Amino acid sequence: MPKQFLKWVAFIMFAVFSNLVHAQNAAQQAELDAAFDAAKKVSQRGPAEIKMIDQAVLKLPAGQVYVPMPQAGQLMHALGNSNSPGLMGVIFPEEGGWMIVARYEKSGYIKDNDAKDWNADELLTSLKEGTEASNADRRQRGIPEMQVEGWAEKPNYEAPTHRLIWSAITKNKQGQDNDPGVNYNTYALGREGYISLNLVTSLKDVPQQKSIAKNLLGQLEFADGKRYTDFNISTDKVAEYGLAALVAGVAAKKLGLFALLFAFLAKFAKLALVAIVGGGAMIAKLFGRKKAE
Repeated sequence: MPKQFLKWVAFIMFAVFSNLVHAQNAAQQAELDAAFDAAKKVSQRGPAEIKMIDQAVLKLPAGQVYVPMPQAGQLMHALGNSNSPGLMGVIFPEEGGWMIVARYEKSGYIKDNDAKDWNADELLTSLKEGTEASNADRRQRGIPEMQVEGWAEKPNYEAPTHRLIWSAITKNKQGQDNDPGVNYNTYALGREGYISLNLVTSLKDVPQQKSIAKNLLGQLEFADGKRYTDFNISTDKVAEYGLAALVAGVAAKKLGLFALLFAFLAKFAKLALVAIVGGGAMIAKLFGRKKAE
């Protein structure tokens, strides 16, 4: 077969592939733009009291922006995360490079007695396995696969307040990841299920930003009749799993949010489709207060 012909075939294949990639990237960018436009129209700025469906009230501090459903779901999908029926909203700073995802899981009353005996190493193994299982969906959507490296903060449960906190270090599975993303996960248990407020940020920023997540968790108050202490053993549903499942199995397989915001931004920065310097620049531009020129 003539070499010239092979060169032409290679050229044509490259041109077709390039056009397909360009079309895909343009579609993804258009989805992201539409999602942020919709979010801006319904966003609520703190200080404000945010009703978390019929379960609780969140006192949103000044300097933070809350995006409710369904716009929050549209935004999460555009950022590469699978939508969840339990998603209630997302929180951004007016200035900064983080995001907090608010979810509610109507699991039933979760017994917390297993927190006394759990093993952090075993929980980490289950979390790694669950994350690997969720990579199949990421591959189909062209999103970088993730892996769990270890604990950023080992699971800690406060029995008097029924609050759980844990954080795992996540990295891109392929290639070098100099700034791994982290989910700093906080949970508040209620009578009928739990609310999670999960901070998505980078590992290097966790020491400075984890206080933001802890403060928000403290500003969450269940409504009368919905508190953990309102549980009625004779009438209420008990969850099929215990507290450890919120760190292992259930958390990894059902919630599956492991720094996808940072994976998304890294991917699009390499393709030069968004001109940003870190996540905070984009977030500030989209949700920050309009400054005088």
